[in-house]
Amino acid sequence: MKTPPTPHPLRGSARATAVACAVVVCLLMAGCTGSGDSPSGSDAKVPGAAGLRVTLVTHGAEGDAFWELVKKGAEAAAAKDGADLTYANDPDAAGQAELVREAIRDRADGIALTLAKPDAMKGPIGEARAAGIPVVGLNSGIDAWRSDGVLEYFGQDESLAGRAVGDKLDGLGAHHALCVIHERGNVALEARCAGVKKAFGGDTDMLYVDGTDTNALTESVAARLRQDPGIDEVVTLGAQFALAAVRSVRQADSRARVATFDLNKDLVKAVQDGDVQFAVDQQPYLQGYLAVDALWLYKSNGNVSGGGVAPVLTGPAFVTKANVASVARLAADGTR
Repeated sequence: MKTPPTPHPLRGSARATAVACAVVVCLLMAGCTGSGDSPSGSDAKVPGAAGLRVTLVTHGAEGDAFWELVKKGAEAAAAKDGADLTYANDPDAAGQAELVREAIRDRADGIALTLAKPDAMKGPIGEARAAGIPVVGLNSGIDAWRSDGVLEYFGQDESLAGRAVGDKLDGLGAHHALCVIHERGNVALEARCAGVKKAFGGDTDMLYVDGTDTNALTESVAARLRQDPGIDEVVTLGAQFALAAVRSVRQADSRARVATFDLNKDLVKAVQDGDVQFAVDQQPYLQGYLAVDALWLYKSNGNVSGGGVAPVLTGPAFVTKANVASVARLAADGTR
């Protein structure tokens, strides 16, 4: 994707040879009108974006605490900007694509979406651009947002985060990690475990489980721990899955420790109690907030975060027993 051109400043059409009255008239006209190219095929509403209609479409499951944080952040930005926010979600890639098309048919002023399955979203993104609707990405798809035609991106570099976890496991003296992937084919989750495996000096095994069935997930992890007592670290890719893994470790009477990506208030307590070693916080509230606010800034002022060529990173940050107290209150309030 080419770098979106920045809307150029307002210009008068005065020429040095024009008479004084013509200069005045042209300058007055320039104060009321302007010209500019609009990135991503959109007509930016430069004078203002009051009443902006934004649709946020994610691949999150219903009732998932992580996506509730994303939604809260988006709602906070919408309230600040005076925007009308619609939130829609579907874990199925085809279903998510259809939700984006619904937003296009409803003539949304801007669309924010996740790219867990980038190939499935490329078509709807192209349709939005053709309809003059700017699209920003968040959370998933950091390696695909530009090629998919997205204007801006807000999220964590999952490969980098995974490598940081691998390095941390080395520092903790771990030898054999089990990385639990709760959604097969999700590019962000796959990148996390791949990053762990690349950086970690010990052995790393992958375990694919059904993230929609917590009991089955708990049993699957416990069974793997019984099968291989040498596993001394379980790495999960979501806060609720870490809590399930803690139960797995107890069921299997394993010596493995648990570490995870992502954070919620229950996970904060688990870190405080020592049941979970650490969490990688990608700040989902911030992702939702920035995505909605970015659309408002683009429509009202032509701003493009990262210049349309670089993502805006929201993580990773490690939350451990040493610093968890500083985020505990915010987690209890539902914003971390």
